[in-house]
Amino acid sequence: MTAKILDGKAFAARVREQVAAGVARLKADHGVTPGLAVVLVGEDPASEVYVRNKGKQTLACGMASFEHKLAAETSEAELLALIDRLNADPAVHGILVQLPLPDHLNEDLVINAIAPEKDVDGFHISNVGLLATGQKAMVPCTPLGCLMMLREEHGSLSGLNAVVVGRSNIVGKPMAQLLLRDSCTVTIAHSRTREIEALCRQADILVAAVGRPEMVTGDWIKPGATVIDVGINRIETPEGGTRLVGDVDFASAAQVAGAITPVPGGVGPMTIACLLANTLTACCRSNDIPEPEGLTA
Repeated sequence: MTAKILDGKAFAARVREQVAAGVARLKADHGVTPGLAVVLVGEDPASEVYVRNKGKQTLACGMASFEHKLAAETSEAELLALIDRLNADPAVHGILVQLPLPDHLNEDLVINAIAPEKDVDGFHISNVGLLATGQKAMVPCTPLGCLMMLREEHGSLSGLNAVVVGRSNIVGKPMAQLLLRDSCTVTIAHSRTREIEALCRQADILVAAVGRPEMVTGDWIKPGATVIDVGINRIETPEGGTRLVGDVDFASAAQVAGAITPVPGGVGPMTIACLLANTLTACCRSNDIPEPEGLTA
């Protein structure tokens, strides 16, 4: 068996097209332009590239982009004051503070200062609680992207056995909540899970989000299962260079799985696409406009 490759780049392009169409309708029918504010503190090179890509894609979808680049030594009070201003700005519908923050800043305090309805990352404690209790919430972008891909592959997820490897607040836990909401039977596995290989072999859907390069091998996978690899790890090659790999050993897994996301080009492109979708959703909700179909959980 050779697995079907789930092309995240192509899927993300379709999501961006949907978002752009939704933005155009908002402008034409309601005179509203969704706005996304991104706050970057410090000069982390990877974060700078990521923020630049977000800005480009935001503008390409017809949204307003507001970038705030702050010095690494910015105080907590200064950062919180900026967030207060963005919370009060009617032109801003989504606020994203790029993580990680410098060590002297309290990430939880900063994230929870964002107005929950503008928290397009879905990290605010109110959104976490709303998601966990099955209510309308802003949903973290990476799990939302995974859910979209799974729905397209399977249609209904009802009754499927799902195993999520990883229990982070950013991916593992919200992914499990989303799968529960779609009526999967869900197990979360982690570093202390006993007989983890046998547990994974029971999964119709296996989501790997643990941050360990190529941890999940083909003999962990149920034949025909759908494998979603969230991991992005840079490892050294024998030639002295580096390459990107996921949490799944793609070569062996692809011989067993029914469908699998590659790394790179799988889940990664969906994250920014879903950030744009969340910004559109936030704008619709703030203006009591019906949300676009297919872009929410």
